[in-house]
Amino acid sequence: MSRRIDIELTSSRPDGSWTWRAAGAREPKGVLDSAILPQGSKTGDVLKVEAEFDIDGITIMSVVQGRQKVDKVEKITFVGADRPFEPVTQQLARKPKSDRPDKGDRRRPRPEGAQRERSGERGPRRPRFEAPPELPKRPRAKRLRPSNEHRRIVLEELPADQRPIAELALQGMQTVRQRLKEANARLAEEGKPTMPEQSVLQMAENLLPRLRVADWLDRAHAAVKDLEHLDLKDLRSVVAAANDPLIERSEQCRDLVTKLREGLAHRADQEYKNWLEDIDAAVGVGRIVRALKLAGQPPKAGAIFPEDLGRRLAEATSANLVSDALADRWIAVLEAAAFAPIRSMIKVVSKPAALSPELVKTVERLAGLLPQVALDLGVEVAKPNLAPKPLRPVRPSAKKLPPKPPTLVAAQPAATPSSEVGNVTSSGEPSTPDVAATAEGDTATEG
Repeated sequence: MSRRIDIELTSSRPDGSWTWRAAGAREPKGVLDSAILPQGSKTGDVLKVEAEFDIDGITIMSVVQGRQKVDKVEKITFVGADRPFEPVTQQLARKPKSDRPDKGDRRRPRPEGAQRERSGERGPRRPRFEAPPELPKRPRAKRLRPSNEHRRIVLEELPADQRPIAELALQGMQTVRQRLKEANARLAEEGKPTMPEQSVLQMAENLLPRLRVADWLDRAHAAVKDLEHLDLKDLRSVVAAANDPLIERSEQCRDLVTKLREGLAHRADQEYKNWLEDIDAAVGVGRIVRALKLAGQPPKAGAIFPEDLGRRLAEATSANLVSDALADRWIAVLEAAAFAPIRSMIKVVSKPAALSPELVKTVERLAGLLPQVALDLGVEVAKPNLAPKPLRPVRPSAKKLPPKPPTLVAAQPAATPSSEVGNVTSSGEPSTPDVAATAEGDTATEG
């Protein structure tokens, strides 16, 4: 998050950078590159800059040109008279002496800090923290966007009276049962013949195998198209769906299943390698919180964390838990370390002189995962805590839009159902075509 602030240049360093502090502050706050400063800058200049605020510190991005004051007021020239100027003098009367006895010098003594500042002495410096450099981010993976080509072909091959039932079957047999039950209840209220449930369900079950294969083919072709850049979770879902016996027996799916499984194995190895490289790079530049968060999000369950990298990460994490670190830094490091695989290797280097209430609350919440940290800081936990969940970022609540008014559609006269709907024919089976036609009309009405 960036905003504009006023800073004062305090000193120039041999490497070409400048130290700065907030305008009016007493001690330097950070370091900036001289390349963003205007020519002729010197110590003591006050500039308005664009600054980036994050958990690792403040980074100065650029210098903002301040507004120039323009005097648009017309001035009136005063012309004095020729006679000599006679000044007006004023003399105040002396106050009468008080009858109270003299109590001596009643001036309040200066605070110790003010006297030390007046004499040129400075108090203890605050811990200095320089933001480590940023790391390049990898491109975001693509999400799976399947088409409906194979499903459309299957639906076009079916008779028109079976397509509504096939579309419902794609949503699952439970959806078919629920919609059929609602349609029969409505037909019974209107005094019309109801649809035979067994016949409709049997038709949906007969159509379901072809529909499931067609649905998987749409997803599989989309996954193969973006195999190198597809999100790993979406790719795993397509490969897991290929374990369906209907898909395994289909000749159309065999080559795709083999290609997707090989691609998943290759992508999993590549994601694991990228994961370790990102953690190693974050540790190398000092971004410990980022490295801990990455370590707690492996690309696959059961991923092995290397011992040497874990030792380096644990040592770098412990180096941040020192007495002169700010309480916010302690909280950020502990929140990330609690869900990393090296949490048992973390140690407190030096305990702060005073624990803030926010830090104590964080240690108590994470005591189930970081018991050694709570012990080193002397935070007593009343009872063993269960493993907590990571904190989720607080997002502003979205404003709810008012519901749209319902669209009115002109009702069409319902066709009179055949006398054979719901009756049993001479062969002992329900009349399927009339049942499907009634279901189609029911689906169109509800749609």
